[in-house]
Amino acid sequence: MKTLSNSLLLLSFLFLLTFSLTTSLDLHTLTLHSLPKPASLGPPEPNSWPAQEETETTATLELSLTLDHIDDALAASSGLSSEELFSLRLDRDAARANSIFARADGLGSSSSSSLYKRGNSSRDFSSSVVSGLAQGSGEYFTRLGVGTPPRYMYMVLDTGSDVVWIQCLPCKKCYDQTDRIFNPAQSGSFRSIPCRSKACNLLDQSGCIRRANKCAYQVSYGDGSFTIGEFASETMTFRGVKVQNVALGCGHDNEGLFVGAAGLLGLGRGKLSFPTQTGTRFGQKFSYCLVDRSASSKPSSVVFGGSSVSRTAVFTPLISNPKLDTFYYVELVGISVGGTRVPGITGELFKIDRTGSGGVIVDSGTSVTRLTRPAYLALRDAFRTGASSLKSAPGFSLFDTCFDLSGKTEVRVPTVVMHFRGADVSLPANNYLIPVDTSSRFCFAFAGTMSGLSIIGNIQQQGFRVVFDMTQRRVGFAPGACS
Repeated sequence: MKTLSNSLLLLSFLFLLTFSLTTSLDLHTLTLHSLPKPASLGPPEPNSWPAQEETETTATLELSLTLDHIDDALAASSGLSSEELFSLRLDRDAARANSIFARADGLGSSSSSSLYKRGNSSRDFSSSVVSGLAQGSGEYFTRLGVGTPPRYMYMVLDTGSDVVWIQCLPCKKCYDQTDRIFNPAQSGSFRSIPCRSKACNLLDQSGCIRRANKCAYQVSYGDGSFTIGEFASETMTFRGVKVQNVALGCGHDNEGLFVGAAGLLGLGRGKLSFPTQTGTRFGQKFSYCLVDRSASSKPSSVVFGGSSVSRTAVFTPLISNPKLDTFYYVELVGISVGGTRVPGITGELFKIDRTGSGGVIVDSGTSVTRLTRPAYLALRDAFRTGASSLKSAPGFSLFDTCFDLSGKTEVRVPTVVMHFRGADVSLPANNYLIPVDTSSRFCFAFAGTMSGLSIIGNIQQQGFRVVFDMTQRRVGFAPGACS
């Protein structure tokens, strides 16, 4: 412990020395914005759109759906203030991060013990994304249709999960959701999956309802949330674009923190995720662009297919972790502050070891970027040095580096660049210095973790189109591409 402290002191001294020898810092102008005010929710999607079947002759489609933010829904139903909504977001974020760390560190899993005895056309489409509410399931969700005729409902989008699932009647126990609970008996496209089928065997934990030869599933999350029910195939509809034969869980017992949304659209790398299941139809590519609601009224979006790959994106290779195939691992090799590499932050801090621990993932559902603690301390100290002209303020929640910017409309702050293998990503100032209350307190939006795993969160991803290209095994970042 003493050796680590001495090393950190030495790194801080070296960084100060580096700055003293540098004629000037690279700076960004931070235009100050207050916490986002909830907006009125747009009208819900209709229960049916002109259907477009999947056929070999269907032309490539470009679709965009209106986006809403979960805080807007929460404000409308609860009357919470902007500060209260932000505090809830940080609570959700802590639960999310702890869930991921538990899985990555081998303390938890995406599935637990089973309750049952074991037994091509190419097109593009896009969908609206809504910033989310379920603590264990991610921060964004979209509205899509399930079944035939399609019933439109909100579903969480989660790059940290694989299994697609919705709440279904009859309910042993179902949580409250915005839309009516799905009734498979009223869908003409609902099909049970047999116990010994390939899809059933791909589940981490599967079971068998023997009397009916139906596959059963159970998925549990690190925060205690879970869903249990029948594994089946169904048609999903995105504004009239039908995606047939999607394997999904029809949950009859769903408990925990998924309040509001009807279920989850798993966007992970696993074999049962939505991108993997539909890979041949959409070229195994998708992307999303998440806006900073405090600074922009533009919508967020998710796009599947060839058009999801931005021409302005810089790419870094996807890294494989055989021990945990759900997450999107990338190689972070350094970070710069004010135009200078931070000493001590090297790729060695972010390596995946032989047990599968460590590494860096890009995650849509975690808000605040968590860095393994030695890297975070070095980054924090470098930023504090570069921002020494700003008036300091008390910490807030998980943030230990905050500033009092009252009376100002803009300030100059050191640049922050994340260096991935083959891709340098320069963050806008709003992506790392954010408002946390209505008293002009702004905090450095990074945090440290004792876990070996680091997470690139969605605050740092704001304004970038983040591209997941499984064909070429790469992740891309295109700045200013949310329009």
